[in-house]
Amino acid sequence: MTALSFPVNWLIASLLLLVLGIFLSAYLQGAFRHHIRYRLQSLPDPETSNFALTVASLTDSFLTWGQPTGFWLEADAIYAARLNAIQQAQQIICFETFIMTPGRRAEQFADAIAQRARAGVTVQMVVDHHGTETIPQKYWQKLRAAGVEVRFFSPLSWRSPVEYLARTHRKLLLIDHTTALIGGAGISDAWDGQEKPGHPFPWLDFEVRFTGQVVARLEGLFLQHWLDTGGTVDLMAQPNAQTSLVKSEADSEILVTAGEDPTTRNSPLRSFFLGLICAARQRIWIASPYLFPDHNTRAAIVRARQRGVEVRILTMGKICDKPMVHYTAQELYGKLLTTDVNIYEYQPSMMHSKVILVDDTWVSIGSANFDPRSFLHNDELNLTTAQAALFQQIEQFFVRAFAQSDCVNLRAWHKRPLWEKLQGRLGLLLRHQM
Repeated sequence: MTALSFPVNWLIASLLLLVLGIFLSAYLQGAFRHHIRYRLQSLPDPETSNFALTVASLTDSFLTWGQPTGFWLEADAIYAARLNAIQQAQQIICFETFIMTPGRRAEQFADAIAQRARAGVTVQMVVDHHGTETIPQKYWQKLRAAGVEVRFFSPLSWRSPVEYLARTHRKLLLIDHTTALIGGAGISDAWDGQEKPGHPFPWLDFEVRFTGQVVARLEGLFLQHWLDTGGTVDLMAQPNAQTSLVKSEADSEILVTAGEDPTTRNSPLRSFFLGLICAARQRIWIASPYLFPDHNTRAAIVRARQRGVEVRILTMGKICDKPMVHYTAQELYGKLLTTDVNIYEYQPSMMHSKVILVDDTWVSIGSANFDPRSFLHNDELNLTTAQAALFQQIEQFFVRAFAQSDCVNLRAWHKRPLWEKLQGRLGLLLRHQM
């Protein structure tokens, strides 16, 4: 044996062991199990009083109440609303997010929460380890020096590396136990557009503010992640304004669906989305930038069209953050287009909104996409309500977005460039981690 052959053989053996380890891990987690067809045929009419309770029981969701008190579109309005809420905080600020990148928006956010922390306000942050990896350590040091408590969700551990696939994808801001802001925007200059050539306009996204008992429910979800990341919780340390809340006529029912530690066998969000599709009688409008519906979801959409439901899907076009994701999503259009599902690709900028509109009643907003990561890996958060004012705002949002989108034509879809098709086919192999 030559001196060179020994390290080469060692390298080959190591690679084989690595591949075997990955295969064994996937096998033990059920990656190769037979996938069950999800045969949910129908749900109560969304107009009936027992609709929300039925969906809640089916999807591990819970019912609460509250009201939307603010709605903001695009980066400037979203970030201004967040900063204004932070500046008004007197007791506590809880913030959770997936993505943060260095830049103007991150500095504005840091200045705002550091100022409140120095003023004596408790500030707690849960940020995703992977989604914030480009933020330098000096940023976190600055926040901690001001009194901000920062916890990282699911950092890489060599003792359990597969767990790094689990991410928190939530975007949640809680103020003084009384106010919650939820949406799809991270803390990043990317939402302003202009970061890349040919991307001149802000991303299409929105934020909604809620008050009422729903805030306490959302605070409980935040505290679960706070505890999971090593934080300390003392529920008796300060009074909770929620204890004196009384439901008013302005409050409405809210369904909270938290994709908490999902699995291939138990995915509350997958069940939730399928339930909404099966429940629709007149129309279902879906906005999802990352659009990889699995077989069960595509089948449910096709059945909805067959029973006469209008289905429109709004997704990202060629101006997007991940072109390969766009090409991969297009590979799954075929069956939907042949059943007259209208797919709209947003043209002015990156479409990043996640929202569902059902008939003339219900809207669901939050962080979840129609993709395997949201269904099977991420901790997500969606709120669903039949509150009329928010429904009208979401409906108008869709109408404006459809008008600025290209409706995909089946013939044009078949004539996509070969290079785009090849990227899409390759992406299908990786779609569970995109």
